Parts: sequence; structure tokens; C-alpha cells
Amino acid sequence: MDGLDRRAELSEFLRTRRARLKPEDVGLPSFGRHRRVPGLRREELAQLAGVSVAYYTRLEQGNGRNVSAEVLDAIARALRLSDAEQAHLTHLAKPKQQRRRATAARAQQPVRVALLQLLESIDTVPAYVTGRRSEILAWNRMAAALFGDWGGLPAEERNWARLVFLNPDYRDLFVDWDQKASDMVSFLRMDAGRHPDDPRLSALVGELSVKSEEFRRLWATHDVKEKSYGVKRMRHPLVGDLTLSFETFRLVDDEEQAFVTYHAEPGSPSAEALRLLASWGTDAAASLPR
Repeated sequence: MDGLDRRAELSEFLRTRRARLKPEDVGLPSFGRHRRVPGLRREELAQLAGVSVAYYTRLEQGNGRNVSAEVLDAIARALRLSDAEQAHLTHLAKPKQQRRRATAARAQQPVRVALLQLLESIDTVPAYVTGRRSEILAWNRMAAALFGDWGGLPAEERNWARLVFLNPDYRDLFVDWDQKASDMVSFLRMDAGRHPDDPRLSALVGELSVKSEEFRRLWATHDVKEKSYGVKRMRHPLVGDLTLSFETFRLVDDEEQAFVTYHAEPGSPSAEALRLLASWGTDAAASLPR
């Protein structure tokens, strides 16, 4: 697969964002049962954004050529986009000059030696590095104890999207699997906006769409989100239930890589569970999904 169709992505993203807004949300009359669309009409959205209907129609048809940043900002405000959604709209409408495809789609995403050393030195907190396409690039011993022996997997299988949607054991590991799945698709959508011509990403999306009905349904929503921070509940086969906070740190020298850590509230049962996992080390990793 050569990549995703940027024009189609732009068109569907705008359609889905417009469909989720009701007239009453933006102070317009709804006209009750006489409306033929689930959300705002194109004419209404254009009016709110202060652009002509013809101009907005061309944009929603995927023609972002020569659209200004000011117009995109106005449309983003009218659609009430989040920061991540506005960034995604900009990526689709005004893509940055892409590097040659062979470079952009490279299989290797090297992790700096110093970062690998930092991972190895953290022995009480699960931590890992992710890259493009949700690929897992490096991890420490505690991450293996918590999430499984990624080192025992083929390189192409070390991918969060594949694990979440194609490995049934991860449904058991994540208590709120539905939310984890939704987040995962939103992250991939964000990546697709930045790199719509990445054939490896397109192939991953195609495979997951064929093999997972849940992925196919979530992908069609066009929701986007940046990795940030939050709380995850897990049910580990050895230590039981854990509630862990995660933090995501984008690397300054490579924004496509992120350093992710998980930690428990001091003195909590989850902190004790992590302490036990640390003491078991590789024995804990061997009991987890592969």
C-alpha cells in the first residue's frame, strides 16, 4: 500500500467533526424534524467560520490547496476542535514537505544510547520508548514484568496497536480495554495526519481493519488524540489489580519518539504490587502475554 489518501482523510475528518455539532450547540435554530443532516449544514459552518460556502465546500471535498492558516483557525473555532484536532486539520490541509518516501518509511528508528542507558537504570518504574506507528522501540525490565516479554516477539509484532487489537491477552490485562483501544486508534490517526504517505502505516491500518471489527469501527470515527498522561487500571496475572499513572515525554531531538513511564501512588497496594514485580523480574515477564 502506497499510503493513505490525504484528500479523503481531510474530507472525512471535516465531515465527522461537522456532524457531531448540533445547531443548538452554536446558537443556531434546529428546525426540529425538518433537518436532513445529523449535525451542522455546510452553510451553517461556513457562516460561523466567516468564509463562503463554496470555499468551505472545496475544503471539505479535500482541496486544501492555498488555504490560509487564518481560515483554518476560523474553521477550527467554528468546529470547536481540540488542540490535537486543530493540529490534525493543519497536517491534512497544509502538509509539511515530506522527506523522500524511503527515508520517511524507514524500518529503523534508532534510540539514543544515553536513552537506553536511562531505561536500564530505572529499576522500579516501568518505562519504554515508542516511535512511529505505535512501534515499541525500547523498554526496561519493569516494563517487561508489567506488559510482557516484548523481547520474545518478532520485531514487527512489537507494536501497541497490534498487541491491543490482535492479542486477546491484552484485553484481560487492561481493565478498561475499550478506552485503551479508542486511545490507540486516536494516536494512530494523529500519526497518519503527519505522515499520510507512509506505506508501512497504511499497511498496518489495512491489516488491523481486516482483522479487527473494533479497530475498523473506531478508525471510521476519525477521532485524534496526542499521547499525554492519565491513569490506567490493569489486572496482572501475578499481582492482580493495579492502578497506575502514566506520563508521556516527547523527545526534544525526535518528536516522533516518546518516553513513557508508569508509577503507583506511594504506599498504595499498586505500589506494593510493582515492588513485587521488581523482585520477580524475568519470572514475572515470562507469565505475561506474548
